[in-house]
Amino acid sequence: MEKIKIAIQKSGRLSEKSLELLTECGIKVSNGNRKLRTEARNFPMEILFLRDDDIPQYVEQGVADIGILGENEVWEKDKEVDMIEKLGFGNCRLSLAIPKDEEYTGLDYFNGKRIATSYPKILHKYFQVKGIEVKIEELGGSVEIATGIGLADAIFDIVSTGSTLLMNGLKEAEAIIKSEAVLIGNKNLSPAKTELLDRLLFRIKAYKNGQGKKYVLLNARNEVIPDIVKLLPGMRSPSILPLNDEGWSSVHSVISDDDFWDIIDELKRHGAEGILVVPIEKMIL
Repeated sequence: MEKIKIAIQKSGRLSEKSLELLTECGIKVSNGNRKLRTEARNFPMEILFLRDDDIPQYVEQGVADIGILGENEVWEKDKEVDMIEKLGFGNCRLSLAIPKDEEYTGLDYFNGKRIATSYPKILHKYFQVKGIEVKIEELGGSVEIATGIGLADAIFDIVSTGSTLLMNGLKEAEAIIKSEAVLIGNKNLSPAKTELLDRLLFRIKAYKNGQGKKYVLLNARNEVIPDIVKLLPGMRSPSILPLNDEGWSSVHSVISDDDFWDIIDELKRHGAEGILVVPIEKMIL
């Protein structure tokens, strides 16, 4: 049977999350001894563990059929690959940072400055559009120390919490672009591999749809059901089932974590009783 080959980071911030996603999709992967290549036990898939900045090239050339990596690496490498699906984890931003004691006066501050980065293409395009001349110092890593050792006046790098900047005497000046983990694919997959990709995407979307949502069940008197339904839109609309007790119904719906406590308070105010809240693992729309 033909297998689909997926490339993920062998280490780093997206490695464990990528393996976790495959697990949530019901795909069993064993990599206890950190091999560079392994196979899934219950899905026709081969997993390659690579450097994240190598993944776009491997996918473009068909060494891997698909890959999981940050959007930032896709933009920087600029290879001929398909951006298939945003995955909802690995969120960060690419930002310009300067020494914390410097006064930042806007983008013109960077005119004529030396900026250290591992993302020279993204940075060059950005300042080219802005019409600002900068000198780019390309580094493979440890970008944060560039200003401290006199290599650059500023840096352009990934920022998640900002703590690494602070530890290196820097402050964020401009957030340029947001990035998250994405699934990319080779542009010339065979029909068999396209079918496997569709099966994987179905599982990924079911997992993503369930994230940040709760399944809510409650009981209420029939006369207050119209008011309660207004609070619970559900996937299409709430399910309403009559109870054995005359004049009462059970209402089932899905709500977002962001609105959870506000909605629960309103449900109680409108007469909802016996409210049961259940986490959602997967949701198929």
